[in-house]
Amino acid sequence: MYKLIADDLRQRIANGQLAPGDDVPTEGELAARWSTSRGPIRNALAELRNEGLIETTRGRPARVVERKAHQAVDVSIPFTKWARDLGANPGALTQELSLRRAGDEHAALLGIAPGDLVVHVLRLRLLDSRPTMLERLTFTEDVGRTLFEHDLDAVSITDVLAERGFGYADVDHEVDAVAADEVDASLLEVDPGSPILRLRRITRDADGRVFEASDDRYRSDLVRFTVAASGRAVAGGHFIRPIGG
Repeated sequence: MYKLIADDLRQRIANGQLAPGDDVPTEGELAARWSTSRGPIRNALAELRNEGLIETTRGRPARVVERKAHQAVDVSIPFTKWARDLGANPGALTQELSLRRAGDEHAALLGIAPGDLVVHVLRLRLLDSRPTMLERLTFTEDVGRTLFEHDLDAVSITDVLAERGFGYADVDHEVDAVAADEVDASLLEVDPGSPILRLRRITRDADGRVFEASDDRYRSDLVRFTVAASGRAVAGGHFIRPIGG
């Protein structure tokens, strides 16, 4: 019974009959509608709460929340594929594609000398035309130069590079929260200083050579990160480490 109730509420949320901010019918109203006790009602509401569709607060009816897209950080999924798997339409608006000299930070991340040429990309990513993520990508020169041959608003960079033999064989992820700077705020349409989620990646090819360092910034009201892992690596080290540890 609770599955049927949850499915009905889920459908009403999906088609907009219950919009973000709306109160869900009370337990008493749902029990009367379904001619059941409150046990199945509470189980159905708990299922929707666990899915992030509603929030419950003591003393008031459950309320529909704006659903956040989940981004797994223990695997590497291109934004385009991730969006389509969500049933959303991915989009891209390239702000910058440039050849520049590497500063000390990017030189260290990419294993090159300061002053070596790198290719930098600043690209806004959209879900259903809504600004969702701002990516800052820095590639070693030999890998990144191929991007100048493409319209980056219309392609997956991951796919383009894989076709050229630069496959994403190994990726290190680091997640934290930062305050939106002026560029973040303008392009993501959030207030300056508001909290956003940052996912930094170091990408290696099949030979173990680092060829990309990225800094992706997500709107925290639209995206949440998830980790499907035991918390311990095969070799015994923890996936989750304290800062400075």
